[in-house]
Amino acid sequence: MSGTRTAAIAYVRDTGERPRYYANAHEKDTIVVAPQPMAIADMRGVRTSLDIEGCVLVAHRSEVADFADPEQVALIHAPEIVELLKRETGCDEVVVAPRGILRFSERLGENARHDNSHPARFAHVDVSAETGARFRAQSAPPDRELARSAQYNVWRAISGAPQDVPLALCDARSVAGPELLRADAIFDPPGGAPEFSFEGYVVAHDPGHRWLWFSGMEPDEAIVFKTSESDPQRAQCIPHVAFDDPEAPAGAPPRVSIEMRATGYWFA
Repeated sequence: MSGTRTAAIAYVRDTGERPRYYANAHEKDTIVVAPQPMAIADMRGVRTSLDIEGCVLVAHRSEVADFADPEQVALIHAPEIVELLKRETGCDEVVVAPRGILRFSERLGENARHDNSHPARFAHVDVSAETGARFRAQSAPPDRELARSAQYNVWRAISGAPQDVPLALCDARSVAGPELLRADAIFDPPGGAPEFSFEGYVVAHDPGHRWLWFSGMEPDEAIVFKTSESDPQRAQCIPHVAFDDPEAPAGAPPRVSIEMRATGYWFA
């Protein structure tokens, strides 16, 4: 499973209009997907950095028995993420969203039964720089002077290896900036709850992009990657997207993954 892949990266065409996309009602999306074949380098066994490339692969065993149980995720996994990010980043405090985001390969036929459960089928960054700064400020510890803050995603393939639909990540050093297109991410919870939205980025093609992946992800490891950062001298964000592995075995299990989102704070 290791080595460089050439696979289609689902970029978004810049039409000149502001794109919008929905967590569930994808028929309302105004995204124009423009796939491009790109080399995707396997980084398993290669040292990376959260502040240079923007992502790392870490060993991380969870005590959660069932990641589909929201109570276990909130009571067990969220504290595990706090300790993981303190260890990996050296930050003083972590604020973690207690809800995990489960995603399923379309082969399972599970997406209609869950909220926001489709693999990320176009290259994107969860939050724009302005949205990230606002979210970091909203959850900042009160009465503490901050030296730095950053947001992270922690991604785990709970279905085990190999993945039919792995996660590709774009080396932050190869992100020029103009290809990050401002877009409205719209969340439409099931059951009639009110919609809400914030600004993120979708990503247009740039031939200078360097795409990465980590082959054969197991449940006792995770990818940590950055989505926003207050220090301009460090990696700011890392675009990411699901891709169909052209060399995945025919019998590969459909991917099931869980994503946790958190913010790290460094005190002055």
